[in-house]
Amino acid sequence: MSESYTPQELMVAVAAREIRDGDVVFVGMRLPILAYAVARNSHAPEARGLFEVGLMRDQPASAFLGTMGDPPNVAGALWATRMSNAMALMAQGEVDLGFIGGAEVDRFGNLNTSYVGDPRRPEVKLPGSGGGADISILSRRWVTLMSHEPRRLVEKVSFVTSPGYGDGSPGWRKRNGLLGGGPVAIITTLGVLRFPEGGGEAYLASVHPGHTVDEVAAYTGWSLQVSDAVSETSAPTESELASIRRFDPEGFWTRS
Repeated sequence: MSESYTPQELMVAVAAREIRDGDVVFVGMRLPILAYAVARNSHAPEARGLFEVGLMRDQPASAFLGTMGDPPNVAGALWATRMSNAMALMAQGEVDLGFIGGAEVDRFGNLNTSYVGDPRRPEVKLPGSGGGADISILSRRWVTLMSHEPRRLVEKVSFVTSPGYGDGSPGWRKRNGLLGGGPVAIITTLGVLRFPEGGGEAYLASVHPGHTVDEVAAYTGWSLQVSDAVSETSAPTESELASIRRFDPEGFWTRS
């Protein structure tokens, strides 16, 4: 049994478990930086981290990272190049797993990081795609991480910045020329949603300790499907927590 942990630390541990040994991982910012470090130091020692700024690493940075471009991430990198080269590697189909955050996600895994509300007078203007659209279109599989709130898990996103399974119909991605495999999971502060093989609508696969299926459903902006085999998410192990806290010693990403 592990010691007390935060929802974000659990999200990191769950995200790390999505990384397979040998994967090329398009890491992204915030919690995925820690997820890569945890996986690389445990079950996936051959995983390589690809960063949008143009870096590839075969081991975590030696010190805390506030941004992916911080000096500890550059020092000891396998490859320090241009952003265009990192993105080109993904365009060649070499990225196994990508991590993407967002303001909104819907039942088919479509992500919005552009705006909320009417496009003519949006209620909220968001940063835009960054590398999100590239990850969602080109990586072999990808995972979304976000806080579980009705305003974030919505019936229909205001704008599809990063396409998941579109309208949910069979073969939607292939019909629209999207080369990658699509989203496999949505990891939230309350549980883990997964997608059927080949795509479609997300379903609740596991509920985090201390929460219930009814609570997760109540905080979801659509009528959530629940797996017949829904389980409790495995808590972070002592080893996972130690690794998370080693790379985020002040809790900047996970305890603030």
